[in-house]
Amino acid sequence: MAREVSVIAIDGPVAAGKTAVGRELARTLGFSHLDTGIMYRAITWLALKNGVPVEDETSLGELARANPLGLVGDDGDQVLAAGHTLGPELRDPSVDRNVSMVSKAPPVRRELVAQQRQIAGRGKIVMIGRDIGTLVLPDADLKVYLTASAENRAQRRWQEMQERGQAVELMTVLSETLARDRTDSSREDSPLRPAQDAWELNTDGLDIEQVVQKIIDQVSSL
Repeated sequence: MAREVSVIAIDGPVAAGKTAVGRELARTLGFSHLDTGIMYRAITWLALKNGVPVEDETSLGELARANPLGLVGDDGDQVLAAGHTLGPELRDPSVDRNVSMVSKAPPVRRELVAQQRQIAGRGKIVMIGRDIGTLVLPDADLKVYLTASAENRAQRRWQEMQERGQAVELMTVLSETLARDRTDSSREDSPLRPAQDAWELNTDGLDIEQVVQKIIDQVSSL
């Protein structure tokens, strides 16, 4: 390896495989792993629990500031919020339906970006999201942008939901995936897009191990 790589940013649209790839990559490298999406899900869960309207950006921002999030372990799949350790709750259908609205609120994004930068400051981390390379960590040692077709992403998401016991039609998931893409790409505050210096990788036809190996090869070439 030509230079030390301590911070890796992985971005991409919903269900492109970022979480599974990021977790396995972190394990392989001995790094911590943070899927920043769970932070937005945690604020969404808190908003729903406390009756804060997801359209009220000011109140959502106040909620995020008043409840700084803590991470549980290094796997990045649990978060401590307002005294609650949240895991499966973050994948609840009500959270799925509302997280896009919450995550596009500028006051929420500003607060969580500050927290994410603080976490990354510890080094040796793989951070996953939709604006990590463009906004959160513009100086990351490696920026990866994972993509896949909408159909393949919807299939992945549908399978995950089936495994959690959620009965839903595949075409419904595809429709929701396309709607999420539109929301994420068109929001005014840090829209979804590859960083100018990101390395783009299409995951269609690749399994997790193959994607991880390609990223490791890229790390080794730096």
